[in-house]
Amino acid sequence: MLVEVWRSGFLESVHRGAVVVVGPEGEVRWSAGDVERPVLPRSANKPVQATTYLAAGWRPRSEEELAIAAGSHSGEDGHRDLAAGVLAAAGLGPEALGCPAALPGHEPTRAAWLVAGREPERLAMNCSGKHAAMLAACVAAGWPTAGYLDREHPLQQAIEARLAAAAGEPVAAVVVDGCGAPQHGLSLTGLARGVGSLVAAPSGSPERAVADAMRAHPWYVAGTGREDTDLMTAVPGLLVKGGADGVHVAALPGQGAVALKLDDGGDRGRTPVLAAALGRLGVDAGALARWAVTPVSGGDGVVGEVRPSAVLAGPSRPAGV
Repeated sequence: MLVEVWRSGFLESVHRGAVVVVGPEGEVRWSAGDVERPVLPRSANKPVQATTYLAAGWRPRSEEELAIAAGSHSGEDGHRDLAAGVLAAAGLGPEALGCPAALPGHEPTRAAWLVAGREPERLAMNCSGKHAAMLAACVAAGWPTAGYLDREHPLQQAIEARLAAAAGEPVAAVVVDGCGAPQHGLSLTGLARGVGSLVAAPSGSPERAVADAMRAHPWYVAGTGREDTDLMTAVPGLLVKGGADGVHVAALPGQGAVALKLDDGGDRGRTPVLAAALGRLGVDAGALARWAVTPVSGGDGVVGEVRPSAVLAGPSRPAGV
């Protein structure tokens, strides 16, 4: 049990899951729950995936393009324009995207679209930056863009191999993600090691390029008011990437990385776990206060909180406990 939800002094709910903290060399320093069981990292795999596009020969025109390639954007105007620019530079249009059409995730933008009667678009889907970069990588490498989401496509084979190498373990499963692309199962330990390797990589490497772009331009990784954007803005050097169904990963140069999965797949308990785990990497508690404990509303006021359980709030314990 990682998270407790208290309402007016009553323990209303709990969230169970697993979390791991690894050091700069990828060694497990602390964990709770089964961190070796394969999970689906979902979009938390995107930072490592993005290194594959660079290795295939894609040369983004800006750090912003690389950041959105590793991001899960909110569909705001600047996000859609940038993803469209990645496609245009490769000689492609939005019709080449294999992700489904969607309304923007950013509430004001979404509301404006609904009022105007605007239909869902592929560029507004939160993974359109990744898909645009995948297509651009195919063009750069001379691979066909048709079928770029098939597991046997050269790009997807390269992504699968790269994820396994970064994690230091074989990919446990390959399924279809929400955006239609292959999704690769890894343990939380492997996920943390893979993302941690990006911030530890030497300057000039594809790994470091992805990490630097995401940290320099966090708005393109997520968007206005999003946790990943705000955490990377608040904590210098921090790399953060969330994934659907209760997954989050973060890494800090010289300190290591953390990865978590909530078994119920919900979002409510993620940031208290993430903040507690980042505290074990030495991140200042004051910088994390906004995410460490979140309010529970009642009427017009706050009547409780979502907070880390004793497992996370207690003293440091050995890995596997």
